[in-house]
Order: sequence, then structure tokens, then C-alpha cells
Amino acid sequence: MHPSPVKSQSKTMKAIVWTAYGPPEVLKLQEIPKPIPKANEVLIKIHATTVTLGDCESRKLDFPFPLKLLMRFAVGFFKPRKKTLGQELSGVIEEVGEKVENFKPGDQVFASTQFHFGAYAEYVCLPANHHVVHKPDSISFESAATIPTGGLNALHFIKDANIQPGEKVLINGAGGNIGTYAVQMAKQKGAYVYVVDSQAKLPMLLSIGADEGIDYQTRDFTQLGHTYDVVIDVVGKFSFSNTIQVLNEGGRLVLGNPRVGTALRGLWTSKTTDKRVIPSLAPYTPEYYQKMVDLLASGEITTVIDKVFPLEEVPEAHRYVEKGLKQGCLVIKV
Repeated sequence: MHPSPVKSQSKTMKAIVWTAYGPPEVLKLQEIPKPIPKANEVLIKIHATTVTLGDCESRKLDFPFPLKLLMRFAVGFFKPRKKTLGQELSGVIEEVGEKVENFKPGDQVFASTQFHFGAYAEYVCLPANHHVVHKPDSISFESAATIPTGGLNALHFIKDANIQPGEKVLINGAGGNIGTYAVQMAKQKGAYVYVVDSQAKLPMLLSIGADEGIDYQTRDFTQLGHTYDVVIDVVGKFSFSNTIQVLNEGGRLVLGNPRVGTALRGLWTSKTTDKRVIPSLAPYTPEYYQKMVDLLASGEITTVIDKVFPLEEVPEAHRYVEKGLKQGCLVIKV
């Protein structure tokens, strides 16, 4: 049994405040009001959060035009209305609203804030039914914080790929939070797994089960003379036509970061050939959360954590991720 947390009497908290769209320097450590839970909300004392490439893209609004416009309307047209970034977290519930029945103070949880953001802080309030999940003791706070983005997306991509034992699977952009989970899941399915990423990340990827590594900086996987049953593209940077050419008959291309143009070309390819192109966006369902909890708690897969930064070093963590150095997941310990 874990003791219930002592309720903080402070009315403020430390947070990384997002002051403008731009470089990591727009993220500032400040004292801001501590949130108060509404009737249907829980107040979570955050223990860990993450920095993903998606966080960096949101910070500087680095998206294709249609999505950039939608983000401006959702987050703030000229500057962010959402004052704190961060899309996933783990922690302990400190307080619950009067209508909350499925959580109590002291419960260990992990959660996705999605585009509500708010995880780069000491506390956050979330609706109790908004992707807040009980965390078992067997999973660390650091590992649990990586589940919503890395784990759930990997699980969904692998499901869409419908991998069969003995198939050749290539994962492009395998060295990040999604890819490192996907590699392990593909091996569970009995696949022969090729991974594409920078040379520095290949030893790590081989250590978690990949069979062959391809350094994208020196070799183009579509020009090596290999063919694949499944290609899972995590990063969205590849030649679509060349990739279709290296798919075997009945092969599947899973677009983990689909652009509108590529998705439309994929729809045509799926209708006119025997190869399938699958734009894949993960649903955040209770079944997926439970599956990830089961896989991690049983030790069937593990979380690859590159570095752990303190809250005040979030700007430096963003710089590290943007340089493409991150191997697996980067965690912020609050």
C-alpha cells in the first residue's frame, strides 16, 4: 500500500511556460498558479513526462500548412494560449473532484493530455475520463510516461500491419519512442526486422531485437535490392514510389506520419494494385492502454530511455531531440 500524498498548501507551482512559437528559448521556467480540479477532474502531481519530436514541432508550429492553420485556431493564432507544453505524464493523484468515482488520492496513474498539453509542470488537472489510467507498481513512473505516444502508436501500427510469422518488416525511423516499441512488437510477431535510422542508433536497435540495421545517411533502403512484406514509416520521410516498388506482392505500407498528398497516393495504390497503403493514427482506447500495461508489466517488452532531464532543463531537452540524437525515449523527471 502506498500512503496518500500530503496535500500541498502552496497555491503556485513550477512549470515550463510556452511564451511564443519559436526555438527552445521560448520555453521559460516560471511560477504559475497551481490548478484546482473541477468536479469531474483529478489533480495529478507529476513525477515524469517526456519530450517527443511532436512536442518540438508544436513548440515552433512546424507543420504542413493545413495542419499549421488548424493548430493556430486550436492553440493560439499569434501566440500560444496553452501556456505549458507536454502531452504525456505519470504521477500520483493528489486531489479528486466531487463527481470522480474511479480514482482517489494516492493512486498512481499515467495519462495523455494530447493537445490540451500541460505536462511540463509540477501539477496538472485532467478530466477523470480523459485518458487517465491506473499505473501498476511493476512499471516505473519514467516508463509509464512513455506509453501514450510511443507505446500506443507502436501497438496500432503493428496491428494495422497484420504481421505474419517469417515476414520481412522494415521500420523507417526506428530509433525513437515509437520505433523502439515497434521493433520489439514486430519481433514478437515472428518477423525478420530491418531498421532504418542513423548509424549511432543501430547498435541499440540491434540490442532490442532488430535483425539488420540500415544507416539512412549512407544507404537508401529502397536501393539495396531487398524487398519487404511490410514497411512501417514512422517519420514520413521516404520516396513513396520507390517504397511501393520494394514491397512484395500483397505487401503493406503503414504511414505512421501521413501527409495528405501521400495518403491520397496511397488510396489510389490500394485500389489499383494488390499492395495496401494504410494511413495509421492510433486511437487512445482503454484496450490499447491495458495491452501496453500487460506487455511492460510482464517484461515482454521494455522501454528504451536515453536520457532523463530535470524540469528546468526542458529547453535543453528540446535541443537534444531536434538534433536527432534521442535514442528511444527522453524523459523529464519532475
